[in-house]
Amino acid sequence: MPEDFFQAILYSTIVFVLLIAMARIIGKKLLAQMTFFDFVIGITIGTIGGAFVTTEVRGFYVLLSPIVLTLLVVLTGYITLKSVPARKLLEGEPMIIIQNGKIFENNMKKIRYHLDDLLMQLREKGVFDLSEVEFALLEPHGKLSVLKKSQKLPVTPGDLGISTGYKGVSSEIIRDGKIVEQNLRQNNLSHEWLFNELSNVNVKKIEDVFLATLSTDGKLYVDLRRDKPGYIQEVEDDDSVI
Repeated sequence: MPEDFFQAILYSTIVFVLLIAMARIIGKKLLAQMTFFDFVIGITIGTIGGAFVTTEVRGFYVLLSPIVLTLLVVLTGYITLKSVPARKLLEGEPMIIIQNGKIFENNMKKIRYHLDDLLMQLREKGVFDLSEVEFALLEPHGKLSVLKKSQKLPVTPGDLGISTGYKGVSSEIIRDGKIVEQNLRQNNLSHEWLFNELSNVNVKKIEDVFLATLSTDGKLYVDLRRDKPGYIQEVEDDDSVI
């Protein structure tokens, strides 16, 4: 009985270490950027690891495996929080892909990051012209951070010396036909004020409101349950077009 107990701990730890090692070898890719092949291989590796534990450990001791794996994840998170070298070893470091407008092909080869990945992630950042990029770094979790060249950056009010007002998070005042009383009180507003605002936009009943939010400048946005837009934009392809 004690032997099965220690086997459950040992085999779970072995599987955990192997999965971390293989994940580091496979490289930096977000789940959304994984190809079908990457996805199948990842599922297969996890399935084989789980099958190994369930085959080698007998009886209810196999239930120790998820407990051990959870504890190892927590322990790993604590170690990476306290130790920079451990964080670099387990999670990796950012990799420079573009510097001063030049692509680092050798760095891309090291992590098996091809040009299509780079172009796709640049487009996701709104960059369709490589000449606009000053720096691009691939983060440990696979996300691409991009700094455009200074002449390509949008002008901000701060650049023009223009002062702006505070803009924070809007408060939900009505949600799914019901008043959010807490948010109404936090903004020092009354039901009378709310009804007057709704009346100004020709809303008669609270139940008709799907969502109403209050911006930091005091403006109330109202969306009705069954409102009918005058025009609906079609985004699907027309099958009749050849």
